[in-house]
This record gives sequence, structure tokens and C-alpha cells, in this order.
Amino acid sequence: MSKLLYITANPKNDIKLSKGMQIGEVFLEEFKKAQPDVEIERLHLYDMEIPDIDMDLLYARAKLSFMGYSKEQLSEAELTKLEKMHQLADNFIAADYYVFVTPVWNLGAPSILKKYIDNLFIVEKTFTNTPEGPKGLLTGRKAIHIQTRGGIYSSGPMVEFEMGDRYLQKVFEFLGFERLATVVAEGMDHFPKQIPEIMAKAKEEAAEAAREMAKLPITL
Repeated sequence: MSKLLYITANPKNDIKLSKGMQIGEVFLEEFKKAQPDVEIERLHLYDMEIPDIDMDLLYARAKLSFMGYSKEQLSEAELTKLEKMHQLADNFIAADYYVFVTPVWNLGAPSILKKYIDNLFIVEKTFTNTPEGPKGLLTGRKAIHIQTRGGIYSSGPMVEFEMGDRYLQKVFEFLGFERLATVVAEGMDHFPKQIPEIMAKAKEEAAEAAREMAKLPITL
């Protein structure tokens, strides 16, 4: 059985209030039609306990990687946060398909997304270092980003300012994923009267993306 990890980074916990999650639901419904036995796990980041990369985690990782410490020598706080980091990463690694749903906030994504992803970058677990540079270990997996934008970033003067999708695409690339094109719904703050048309188009694109992802083979 394949597993899909559905990750939402939005403080709104009601789908009716989030246009991105409405588009995401269309994706999930279409994916389940193509793969009825898929296991879908939902991660609503604002409901989760996600460690910060603080002094405890910095020192815990340094002590184990090059300072010669064992786990038994870590402080209680260091060990607790390190174990939580690895739990998040292990859960992430266990999936085959990944769907991220985020809005654009202040040119990027909500900061909680970066906080979550910080816990996934673990050497020899999600990537390794080679003489040619870092290499992602999560090859064979498929990932897609669904993004809502109040403004227009696909053309015009704001093209170079969009950093949310760019960041996530680089994360996908670094970790070794096969990436699908981002599903974007944009301009909803600029053109509120056109929201129904914008949403309809994005939902159609999400459904098509789900069908495409569902038929791609997983080669872990």
C-alpha cells in the first residue's frame, strides 16, 4: 500500500476558510479515485509540536556528529528534542507521495513550514555528503506544491520576489524527489470578483496533477 503525506501550513483549521485546502481536497479526492488503497496522513503543521533549531538541538547534533559524545551523555532537553526531530523525519521518510499546501505570506511561506523542514535535514537519513556535494536520499518519491497567492507572481514585476514555492522546490530537489509542477491560484486579493474563476481553474489543475501523480511509479 502506498502512503501520501498531506502537509498544510495554514493557521486556519477549517477547510471552508482556506482556499488552498479547498484545492487540496480536490487533489486528494482525485488521487483516491486513481489509488483507492492509498493511505493518506494529514499533517496540519499548526497543530503539531515541532522543535526549533535552538541551542539544545544545535549542541545535540554537534556532540553526536563530531564532538565524540554518546546519546547517553546528552542533556534531557537535548535528547528529547533530538528524538522528536528524528520522529518527524522518520514519519516523513515513510511516505511515497507528498502534497504541500501553503499560501504566500510576505513573499514566502508561513514560517512554520521552514521550522518543519528544518527537522527533515538529517545527514545519512534524508541526504548524504559525497565528494561531489550533498545528495538526497529520498529518491523515487513524488512531491507537489499547491500554493495560493493574493497577488500576481507568475508574471510582471513580482516574479522575482516569490520565495515560497522557490524554496520548496529547492527542498524537493535537495532531498531527491521527483517534482510535479506547482498548482497555483493567484490574484485573489487583486481580483476578488474573479475568485470563482481562479478557484475553478486551480481545482481543475489539481485534479489533473493528482491523476498524473497517481500513475507515476514509485521506485524507492
